[in-house]
Amino acid sequence: MLTPERFLRLMIELIFVMLGVLFLWLGLARRIYVDRHSTAWLILSVALVLWGLRALYKPGQWWARWENWTRGFSLVLLGVLMLVISRVPFTWVGPMLAALGVVLALRGIVGSALVFRPR
Repeated sequence: MLTPERFLRLMIELIFVMLGVLFLWLGLARRIYVDRHSTAWLILSVALVLWGLRALYKPGQWWARWENWTRGFSLVLLGVLMLVISRVPFTWVGPMLAALGVVLALRGIVGSALVFRPR
């Protein structure tokens, strides 16, 4: 039986999996158009990188180390991919958004596996 805390973490990770699949589908279908040269896109990507680095640097409980590393690396990778998307040719935006989806889905899958890990 899952505790309420672990159940909530599992639901959050499943939301990341669903968000990743949505981004993967939209990127491969090329149905999403974003203003990748706006300042909001740049601010969001830099904020994701900084948030991920904070998650990697922040000391926490020793049993949550792998969870923090998973969150931190995925956020840094998402931010870097968003920065790269702002510089690639337009034809590459769809596959790059699909790569964002893969990162989000993998983060959710790894996070879900870590929820079921014995402490």
